[in-house]
Amino acid sequence: MVSSSSSPRVAVVTGAGTGIGRAVALALLADGYCVALAGRRSQPLQSVADESGAGERCLVVPTNVAAEDSVATLFASTVQRWGRVDVLFNNAGVGAPAVPIEDLDYAAFRNVVDINLNGMFLCIREAFRVMKAQTPKGGRIINNGSISAYAPRPNSIAYTSTKHAVSGLTRAASLDGRLHDIAVGQIDIGNAATDMAARMATGVPQANGQVAIEPLMDVAVVGQSVLYMANLPLSANVLFHTVMATHMPFVGRG
Repeated sequence: MVSSSSSPRVAVVTGAGTGIGRAVALALLADGYCVALAGRRSQPLQSVADESGAGERCLVVPTNVAAEDSVATLFASTVQRWGRVDVLFNNAGVGAPAVPIEDLDYAAFRNVVDINLNGMFLCIREAFRVMKAQTPKGGRIINNGSISAYAPRPNSIAYTSTKHAVSGLTRAASLDGRLHDIAVGQIDIGNAATDMAARMATGVPQANGQVAIEPLMDVAVVGQSVLYMANLPLSANVLFHTVMATHMPFVGRG
C-alpha cells in the first residue's frame, strides 16, 4: 500500500534500530513515509536505513529519550530536514532483571522509569510542540504500551508499572490533543518475535510457577498494525489496539 498523500508524510520512530521499532520503521518507509530513526546507537539505525533502500527518506538521529536536550534535537532535526512531523511512534523501552521485588536494585528500577515513562513523556511533549505549531497543524502519536499494562508477568514490577503509566499518558494526551487535531493512541503488543522476546520460545515463568513455551507472532504484523493506525485520517483514532500471538496465554485463567 502506498500513501495517497501528494507529498511524503513524516514520521519519528524511537527505538528504531531493533525489534518492534525496526519493523515499524521499515513498514512506514515501505509505504512512502520519510522517517527519522531514533535510538541510542547509530549503527543499528543505519542498518535499518540501508535495508529499507529509502535513501533520503531516512534520517538517522542517535537519541537518548530520557534526556530533554536529546529529544529536542531529534524533533528539531526532523523539522529542519522535512518541515513537519505527522506521526510519532513512541516506542523506546527497556525492562529490568526478572528478579523478586526484594532483590531488584533501585537503579535498575529508575532506569526503566526514565526510559519507559519519562522518555515517553518527553517525546509526547516535543511532538505536541511541533504539531501545534506546524501548518497544517496536528498529527498522530502512537505509544507502544504492552499487554503487561493489563496482565503482569512474574517478577516484572518495573516494566509493568511503567506500562500502566503509559496508558495514563495515552488517555491524558488524547484528551489534550483534541483541541489541536493531535490524535493519540496506543498499541499493546503480545509476543512479537524479537530478540527481547526470544526467550518465550524456550520457556518463561507463568503465574502458577511453571515454566512454559509461549507462541510468538511475526514482528512484521506489528509494523502493519502501526501503519494502519498511522494512515487513518485525523478525524478517526484507534485509542487502544491489542495485537498478539493468537495462542499466547493472556485471556483466561492459567
